[in-house]
Amino acid sequence: MMMRHLFLPLAAAVVGYAGVTAAAAGSKRVFTIAAVEPKGTADVAKEPFPAAALPEGGGLQLKKPGDDGRWQISAYLWSAPQYHVKAGDEVTLRFVGLNGSEHPTTIEGYDKSFTLKRGEVTDVSFVADKPGVFQIICSKHQPTMVSELIVE
Repeated sequence: MMMRHLFLPLAAAVVGYAGVTAAAAGSKRVFTIAAVEPKGTADVAKEPFPAAALPEGGGLQLKKPGDDGRWQISAYLWSAPQYHVKAGDEVTLRFVGLNGSEHPTTIEGYDKSFTLKRGEVTDVSFVADKPGVFQIICSKHQPTMVSELIVE
């Protein structure tokens, strides 16, 4: 009887410790990140062409009205502004090149750099071992093509 009373608390402690260890190991997280280029068009008869210049960097593009009087604005973006993970998670970022011929990309703080091309998929995998906010940057399409990897 005495052994049973000693065994139960010990067994509970071992099970509790195993649960903490499993939680600390992290989860597998996969995000699909598309390189997109939303566009808007207007007719100068209804909306005048903007007089102010856009920020430099290639992320925003403004096309002057053609013979038909239509003008266009476009922006290069990653498909979501933020991606949240927990420290210890095994992360795979699956980049898909939809728009734009190429996107020279860096994930700051994780020493990951690559060039994503239209029609291609690039997987980047790592363990999120550093808490903080890290930018995912396409250097060709600034200032708009930036997302954040948030490691909590």
